[in-house]
Amino acid sequence: MFDIDKEAWADGIKKDKDVVILDVRTQEEIEEGYIPGALHNDIYQRQSFLDKLEPLDRDKNYYVYCRSGNRSEQACAVMHSLGFKHTYNLPGGIIEWQGETHK
Repeated sequence: MFDIDKEAWADGIKKDKDVVILDVRTQEEIEEGYIPGALHNDIYQRQSFLDKLEPLDRDKNYYVYCRSGNRSEQACAVMHSLGFKHTYNLPGGIIEWQGETHK
């Protein structure tokens, strides 16, 4: 698991061939805006969160975000414990994000 700055995170989601963007916020938060192409997996829905992780390829590179960076950090830790090799947290979350979001 790695915390990387928003510039490296943005660069990664644009250039990484094995990128998966993972949004771990609630549905209500997503309705306020999201990063295009992100998978939604609400970490507050604990069992559902774990169930949705199960079929994912553990060798892909997961760029994980939430509103402020706390839940995404937790999600990265859980993913790492489940065998995901490359997870990248966005410290500061979407509120620090300078990229394009959609409503």
